[in-house]
Amino acid sequence: MIFIVMGVSGCGKSTVGQLLAEKLSLPFYDADDFHFPENVKKMQSGIPLTDVDRKPWLTLLADNIKLWESSGGAVLACSALKQIYRDCLSSTTNPGVVRYIYLQGDKALLHSRLTSREAHFMPDTLLDSQLQTLETPADATHVSIAQPLDDMLSQILKDVNL
Repeated sequence: MIFIVMGVSGCGKSTVGQLLAEKLSLPFYDADDFHFPENVKKMQSGIPLTDVDRKPWLTLLADNIKLWESSGGAVLACSALKQIYRDCLSSTTNPGVVRYIYLQGDKALLHSRLTSREAHFMPDTLLDSQLQTLETPADATHVSIAQPLDDMLSQILKDVNL
């Protein structure tokens, strides 16, 4: 099973993903680590990525998802903002192998988290762009980021029947 913890920047994808991976004894990967340098530079400059920018990154992730599936599963933190991105990520696996966990929160909470975060290439100025791009997934476990981490993890484990 591949679990993709998704949402906009600042929602806690990496934190929740790492906790989930630890709980499930699965490896954790952060999609940010797979970005190409030119895309990181764009984001650092406050320029939103286009679908064209994202395509090679999503394809690389999809190829890795296939490898992780064959190795017993993994947890991936990835924005996966649009349905076409999620379709690409799931394209190399059998149906039902990839489970999405959508971390949702209001703009004020997300903004406060982003402005307090250090050493990340994604500036808080791109939050509006990400929120505009976001297509809320219908086929995901929806988790509010306003609750404590332990409650979030409990909800996820319950919703995915683990």
